[in-house]
Order: sequence, then structure tokens, then C-alpha cells
Amino acid sequence: MSHSTGAVARALNALSNLCLLASSCSLVLLLVVFGWLVFGRYVLNVTPTWVEQLSLLLVGYITFVGSATVVHEDSHLGVTLFRDMLGSPGREIATALADFILAGFGLVMAFACIDLMQFGWSTKLPMLNVPESLRTLPAFLCGAFTFVFAGARGGRQILLLMSSSDTHENRSL
Repeated sequence: MSHSTGAVARALNALSNLCLLASSCSLVLLLVVFGWLVFGRYVLNVTPTWVEQLSLLLVGYITFVGSATVVHEDSHLGVTLFRDMLGSPGREIATALADFILAGFGLVMAFACIDLMQFGWSTKLPMLNVPESLRTLPAFLCGAFTFVFAGARGGRQILLLMSSSDTHENRSL
């Protein structure tokens, strides 16, 4: 692995870890918020009404930002039966193709979410008084990170295919 490839891999790992940290912190905050809901409702007899809105917001961050990490770790749900039945070069090509399709999906998702974020920026979430676009931000981040993570993995797969074919050609000469 070249120096630049190693630096890119480290940067992607750091970005993935940041996504995982944000998702994990959101989950912990969700637990604290629900603890406050139970305490407020049953001990203080005053139900905090803002908890529902904040919980919906946090679930978006947990789900979407956490999903980006799953794409980076290549542990997302996938049907690999036909790809695994292929021989060596076909399997690598199919894997790279699947990664590029996933990256394309992420790119489309990110661009669609930009429109949604612009549309909701002037509207405030009830009881939280923050822009409605904060609900769309995690989907945008998921799309952007999916594009980066899957695209990088597909590119790395193509580079490996090209380097192995070069090695094979040099051995046959």
C-alpha cells in the first residue's frame, strides 16, 4: 500500500469513527432524555413535552450517521450470493460495481437532502425552536459519507484489480 493510500485509509477510518462517536453520543443523549421524561411524568407530575421532538431528531442522527459507519466497515445488508458464485476477477469486478452503485445512491441521497434542507431552514421545530432542516441533516450526512466510503472502497478495489493484472502480465512475460 502506498503512502497516499494509507493516508486516505486513515482519514476514512477517522471519519467513520467520528460518525460512530456522534451516533453513540446521540444514543446516550436519547437515553438521558427519556430518563428525564419518566422522572418528569411520574415524579414531578409535569410531562416535558419537548422530549418527543428531541427524540425524533436524535433517532435520525443515530440511524443515518450510524449507517454511514456500517457502509465504511462493509457490514451493511447485502445480497452476495451471485457475486460469491463468480470466479476471482468477476467477483472483484462485481464488488467494485456494487460499491459504485452504492456510492451513486449516496450521492443522489445527499443532493436530494440539500433541497429538503433549504426548504425547511426557515421553519422551526415545535417546542425545540431549531430549524426543521436539522431533521434532514443526518440523511444528507449519510448520503455524503456513503458516497465517500463506498466510492473509496470501489476505487480501491479497481486499483487492486489493475495492480494484480499488471503483476500477472509481468509474470507471463
